[in-house]
Amino acid sequence: MSWQVKRALAYIAEQPRLSAQHVAGELIRIEVEDQPDVFAVISAVNKVDAATATSYRQEHPEMDFLCGYRKTCVWPGDTIEYLQRANIGWGSAGTLTSAAFDGEANTASHKTYFFPDRLLRQYGRVKELSREYDRIYRVTLKTGTVLKIGMIADYEPNADAVRSLWDEFGPVDIVWNINPNGSPSLEAIEAGIELGCEVVIWEELKERLRTA
Repeated sequence: MSWQVKRALAYIAEQPRLSAQHVAGELIRIEVEDQPDVFAVISAVNKVDAATATSYRQEHPEMDFLCGYRKTCVWPGDTIEYLQRANIGWGSAGTLTSAAFDGEANTASHKTYFFPDRLLRQYGRVKELSREYDRIYRVTLKTGTVLKIGMIADYEPNADAVRSLWDEFGPVDIVWNINPNGSPSLEAIEAGIELGCEVVIWEELKERLRTA
């Protein structure tokens, strides 16, 4: 049994109303009171590309949810689209357990980015939204302006967080600190200026989208 499956089973065992068993390979079955059982693949890859997701689905056609167990796991946009079309949930271990409780494993998306995604999709000035990665969006406004937005979920992002996002995913116009209780540090804002982007919270982002 792989290390991430062992840790996932131990984590789930600590949750009330949940139990889980290893099925085969990286597949586990989660039993939930008053909800359907959930078949989840627990992956240790650093990036879940579309080929990897397809391989998991072929190996485990009963899969309801694909879990990227590493906190640093990255999900490209085409992978997300593939899983959503296949009615397979995706995201972290925390996303998996929440979705299992709610009976929504097949439709769940990464809880870290769920609400920011919804905010952007519901914002009236957004014409089109293209998701390049779980945390990177290309936003086309009704004015025709196109902005590339990167998300950081830290409570108080520092300069290294901003630079790391830029280095891993390329230049962005805006770095959005999506933690609802957070605020970027002065060093993060200054790092953004040096790189050529703004580092903002939601209220500032709304104003930027309104005036762009």
